[in-house]
Amino acid sequence: MAEIITMLALSPTMEEGTIAEWLKEEGQEVEEGEIIAEIETDKATMEMESFFEGTMLKVLVKSGDTIKVGQPMAVVGEPGEDADAALASFQGGGNSDSDTQKDTSEDTEDSSDSDDAATKQEDTSETQTTSSSSDGERIKSSPLARKIASEHNLDLSSLQGSGPGGRIIKSDVEAAISSKGDTTQTASQPTVAKPSADPALIAELPDASPSLEPLSQMRKAIAKRMVQVWQNTPFFYLTMDVDMEKAMAQRKMLNAQLKDAGIPVKISVNDMIVRACALALKDYPRMNCAFAGDSTAFFDEVHIGVAVALEDGLITPTLRNADQKTLSQLATETRELAEKARDKKLKPHEFGGSTFSISNLGMYGIDHFQAVINPPESGILACGAVQKVPVVNDDGELVVGTRMKMTLTCDHRAVDGAIGAEFLQYVKKRLENPILLMV
Repeated sequence: MAEIITMLALSPTMEEGTIAEWLKEEGQEVEEGEIIAEIETDKATMEMESFFEGTMLKVLVKSGDTIKVGQPMAVVGEPGEDADAALASFQGGGNSDSDTQKDTSEDTEDSSDSDDAATKQEDTSETQTTSSSSDGERIKSSPLARKIASEHNLDLSSLQGSGPGGRIIKSDVEAAISSKGDTTQTASQPTVAKPSADPALIAELPDASPSLEPLSQMRKAIAKRMVQVWQNTPFFYLTMDVDMEKAMAQRKMLNAQLKDAGIPVKISVNDMIVRACALALKDYPRMNCAFAGDSTAFFDEVHIGVAVALEDGLITPTLRNADQKTLSQLATETRELAEKARDKKLKPHEFGGSTFSISNLGMYGIDHFQAVINPPESGILACGAVQKVPVVNDDGELVVGTRMKMTLTCDHRAVDGAIGAEFLQYVKKRLENPILLMV
C-alpha cells in the first residue's frame, strides 16, 4: 500500500520547513530510515528520513518550496501503485480524481505558495488556472478560489493574489469575504508573501523600488518570536561596569601556556564570561529560573545558550551543564557548536533547552547594548567590548583602566531588581578575580 511522507517537526518550534534538497528522485528505491531530503528549519538545515520503504512514486513539492508541518511531501509505495489515489485517501477521500487533484493543488498552495504539486494538472488545461475579467484579461487563480468566489458573488478582478506570480488562492478569497470585499491594494505595490504577523503591524513600504528577498525559515521564526516576546514579557535592564584588567592578564597567560603545551585550545573573553555566569547561576539559583504561569520554575541544572550570528539571523547553541565544565572545555565546545551553527548542522539536542543566555557583541566594537530575552528563560546577559577608559582609582587619581559593560535583561514576572543586581555582582566578582574561574 502506498504511504504518504509528510513534513516532520524537526525542531521544537518548527511550524514549516523548506526543502533544501531532495536526496531521492521519483522512481528510486527508498529504505526505511534512509535520508531522503535536507530540510531548512527555523534553527538549522537538518536531514529527514523516511519511515517507509518502497519506490518513490511521486514527489509533491520541489526543492526550494516551503510547506507546513504535517503537509504531504512525497508518496512511497510499490512500483505501479496509484500515487494519486493514495494522496486522495490521505486528504480525506470521497472526491473524484479531478476534484482530488484540485484540492491537492490548493492545499499545496496554502502551505508553501508552490505550483509544483499541481503542475501536471494545470498544464492540461489553461482554463484550470486562469479565469477572465470583464475586459477579457486573464486572471490567475486556483480552482478552489474561483469556486468560493463564485459562491459569494465575488469579482476576482478586484483581488490581488498572494500566490506564485500573483495567483489568487483560497486564503485571498476568504480574506476578501471576511472584510466584505474591501481589497484596496493598488497595482503599483509590490507583490509580497502574506505576513504571518498582524497586517496592522507591517509598515507600508516606501516608494523606492525595493527588491524583495523572501524570509528564511530562521528569519520568519525570529520575526514571530520577537513580536511575541515584546508583547508578552515585562522587561527591565541592569547595567554594570567590570574591571577586566586581571581577567585579560590571566587570559594572556593561559593562552601562552596552552600554546607552549601544544594544546589546541584558545581562551576568549566570551569563554570567561560563560564560565563566570555558569558558576554564578549555580551559586545563585534564583536567577536560573522561568516564569510558569502560577508558579516559578527553578532549575537544578545550568544550561547556557550562547548567541551565534549567522548570515540570515542568529541561533543560540546550548552548553549543557556548563557549571560542571572547565574553562578549556567550555572554549572547545563553544567553538564546535558555533561552527556547526554557521554550517546549519546543529542537532536538536544542541540547541534549545537553555536556562540562561549570553549575547556578546564586543568583537564588533559595541560597548553597550540590551539583549532580548529568549523565552522561557528569565535572563540574558549582553556584554560589550573590553576597552581602555579613564577611571579614578582608590587614591583619587585619574588613570587608564580596562573596563567592560554588561547589561542583564530580566523577566520581571520571575525576577526582581535586587535578584538581578546580586547575580550581576556574582558575575563581576568572578571576572575581577579570574582565579575563581579556575576552580
